Amino acid sequence: MLRNGEEYIKSLRDGRIVYYKSKKVDDVTSHESLSVPINHARHYYELRGDPEIASKLVYLDEELGEISGMFKVPRNQEDLWYRSRIIQEITRMSGGIFNIIQAVGSDSLLALMIVSKKIDSEYGTRYFSRVMDYYNYVAGNDLAISTAQTDVKGNRVKRPHEQVDPDLYVRVVDVKDDGIIVRGAKAHTTQSIASNEIIFLPSRAMTEKDKDYALSFALPANARGLKMIARPLVEVEGFPSREDSPLASKHTEIETLTILDDVFVPWQRVFMFREWKYAGDLVNMFSLFHRFTALSYRVIQSDLYLGAARMASKVNGIKEVPHIREELIDIVIYREILYMALRAASLDSIFDKGTGIAMPNPIYTNIGKLYANSHFHDVIKDVIDITGGITSTLPSSADLENEEERGYILKYFKGAEEFSGEERFKVLRFIRELVGGPLTGYTLGLMIHAEGSEAASKISLYREYDFSRAEDLVSRLIGLNNKK
Repeated sequence: MLRNGEEYIKSLRDGRIVYYKSKKVDDVTSHESLSVPINHARHYYELRGDPEIASKLVYLDEELGEISGMFKVPRNQEDLWYRSRIIQEITRMSGGIFNIIQAVGSDSLLALMIVSKKIDSEYGTRYFSRVMDYYNYVAGNDLAISTAQTDVKGNRVKRPHEQVDPDLYVRVVDVKDDGIIVRGAKAHTTQSIASNEIIFLPSRAMTEKDKDYALSFALPANARGLKMIARPLVEVEGFPSREDSPLASKHTEIETLTILDDVFVPWQRVFMFREWKYAGDLVNMFSLFHRFTALSYRVIQSDLYLGAARMASKVNGIKEVPHIREELIDIVIYREILYMALRAASLDSIFDKGTGIAMPNPIYTNIGKLYANSHFHDVIKDVIDITGGITSTLPSSADLENEEERGYILKYFKGAEEFSGEERFKVLRFIRELVGGPLTGYTLGLMIHAEGSEAASKISLYREYDFSRAEDLVSRLIGLNNKK
């Protein structure tokens, strides 16, 4: 059953507990600032009202009927690429900003399908059937789902069971006949306030002593004892007016500190319970799908910066200047390396034997993600250099409303002859938001650390890479018996 935008909005008026800047929010859908990420998510549901767009985003499932294409389980290379293209398409139609509302939750579901099958095989549990029941529920009802994975962690060098405060990783505190009681908190849960459901995953590999922290489960966003403290939307509120933030005032996402204050989880919604040996497997499997998703949206997000830089070169009259062309090519290379890694990860996919699910190639996925992380600041530098220092000193949009000021601004912001002063001002204003305002710091943090740090990607790449081909080549050349 596919929902429209209004049905989605109504579903969020359910008594969920959300705090914003010290105040409890009664209705996130009508809040002046929080409604921005809510309407960003709503935009995804509304896109499907266009039959042409719906043909790209909707999948006909044999059992569930019409469902969101994000819930299509990939069985081959084409399915993986279809998944990527949906994320790309939605990002492009959402202002170049990732619309996470079903993407990362479905990343979690795919990882849970694969890992729950393995746990069942070893322990005789029935997690896979629970995961599939839950999948049918969220896909069949077209729900918005988010993922809460990152624990607050406390002292980073200590394992969960070694923390002075045992609640610094989400843990089970009581076991009942009909379910478990959990306590703790997850950091930066993206779009949790815009979700119907939240899937909780472990954030690291565990030891036997950490078994109470080896948990995965799902909760409705209005579950009793679940509380969300939202970050301030500085990219929306930090400029003098919404006109000065033409992008973020319409499209942005929000994160919360997601608190579990002794929350009850029924057994049917528990997907891992103390099977500590598989916590790391679940983390790694989710990370693989999540990074594939990251590459998909970052390819399109790169177009924001490429388009902005190109427009700046035109309104400044410098598009043919040699060093400007070089900087534009730098951004092109960044964008296309991400695309190539994404395409290769789809075409050279691997398959899980237990479920038949197609998984992105981990080598190409992690290489693409590493490049995206480590070179994004170069993109920012290139955009600033092409645009000029005006990204930091531009007047406000309100100054255009004062007739005396307006005349000066339009006169002195004239650049290339084919553009008016007002047209150049609009280009510069947009670029200021991208590289010279509150959105910049938020985006830098995400692009460098979201979907896993550089260190995490390097660990995955080192673990997955087959060094034997290179070692065997050299071993044969020097007559050495290579030792494994």
